[in-house]
Amino acid sequence: MGPSGSGKSTLLHLLGALDRPTAGTVLLGGRRVDDLDDEALAAMRNRYVGFVFQFHHLLRDFTALENVMIPQLVADAAREAAERRAHELLEQVELTGRASHRPRKLSGGEQQRVAVARALANDPPLLLADEPSGNLDQAASDRLHDLLFELLERHRSALVVVTHSAELAGRANRTLRLEAGKLLAT
Repeated sequence: MGPSGSGKSTLLHLLGALDRPTAGTVLLGGRRVDDLDDEALAAMRNRYVGFVFQFHHLLRDFTALENVMIPQLVADAAREAAERRAHELLEQVELTGRASHRPRKLSGGEQQRVAVARALANDPPLLLADEPSGNLDQAASDRLHDLLFELLERHRSALVVVTHSAELAGRANRTLRLEAGKLLAT
């Protein structure tokens, strides 16, 4: 948690190897990420990290099912296995009946649940979420938070989340504050 501009999203980008540190070291899966080339870095992200952003970043020309399959196909999973896994995940996020819908035909809450399913597609040990419910109403936010924690338990993933939601932060095992780029324990 922290005020706007304090570095919360930057921290997530560093943890997820979307950005490279200008100082210090980031380890992902026990390996330094700052010395990897772009291809190796992308493979590391795909294996170790799932991302859920405030704006879902679903590919608009693909169905919900296809959006969930993409990380698996990038990781060279067989198409049939990727499709089976995507169906399982869509069932877990309660969107079985919406698998063939493109993002524009889904509500905001449904789009975020597809994004959560996509983030978990490769069973990453780490899930990074940047204001995952920031664009949802309170009821949809509450459902998404419940679902997120249920799925984290089921998939045994760790979660680092940036949020302004005191309710979501209150569910975390540990809350940290960022202020002016400095990490403070609370």
